[in-house]
Amino acid sequence: MKAIKNIVAVIALATVSFGTFAATEVQQSTSQPVGTVSATANTLDSLQASLSEKANAAGAKSFRIISATGNDSQLRGVAELYN
Repeated sequence: MKAIKNIVAVIALATVSFGTFAATEVQQSTSQPVGTVSATANTLDSLQASLSEKANAAGAKSFRIISATGNDSQLRGVAELYN
């Protein structure tokens, strides 16, 4: 059941798009990752926004969410960064 929750969370995070951030979320990249960032949040939207902000602060041009786990009250995500 936890695996299903994680898969649903990753899919939901991957389909939501925010155009207001400098670092853009990508589904795949042909370039090598230059690092990772992690964040915690209470909702999927705020988790993606937090990962995007951290990617932007790190100077990344794009990022890809590679993991999202948690429960109803706390989510944790990790994103790869690309230049």
